[in-house]
Amino acid sequence: MISSTDKPALRTRMLELRRRAAQARPEAGQLLAAGFPDQWIPPAGAVVAGYWPLTGEIDPRPLMNRLAAKGVRLCLPVVMGAGRALSFRSYRDGDPLERRGMGVSEPLASQAECRPNLLLVPLLASDHAGNRLGFGKGYYDCTLATLRASGPTLAIGLAFDCQMVAELPAYSHDEPLDGLVSDTTVFDFRDEPTRSGGQFVPR
Repeated sequence: MISSTDKPALRTRMLELRRRAAQARPEAGQLLAAGFPDQWIPPAGAVVAGYWPLTGEIDPRPLMNRLAAKGVRLCLPVVMGAGRALSFRSYRDGDPLERRGMGVSEPLASQAECRPNLLLVPLLASDHAGNRLGFGKGYYDCTLATLRASGPTLAIGLAFDCQMVAELPAYSHDEPLDGLVSDTTVFDFRDEPTRSGGQFVPR
């Protein structure tokens, strides 16, 4: 068994599990979009940050299309450099993108910058307290800390079921997720004792 504190080994393991899930469940993004709770959809005019999926990541685009149909404005993250918060630029379905560092597809520099109210967050693993395992660059921790300091910001992880683990280490600089939606399950991590146990949200 891999220790939860051995992050390199855990990342390797979770990448493989995620890859297998993506191959086995190509419809997962559609299922996730259909099961995203209505109460987490912000009002028309609000800004939601999605992401352009890397290989193996659950596809957020069906959910992004559902949100856009509700009148939500979409944006995508832009990597600004090591140790810096992500920036966000406006995005509409069909807009051209450019591939940059780590193979991430980002909106063109000509697109307007945005401040999202809701972030859809990719991940390698999450536990039932909302602790998230990413690639170790700290982009989302820094971004969430910055956004939460300036106003309410909801962070919802998107994942396959297999990406849920019993426990992940949490440090003072880590910014927990508020909830998680998978292809079959929804968790709300915000209310005690949810932070220590997880709570299902009816679908």
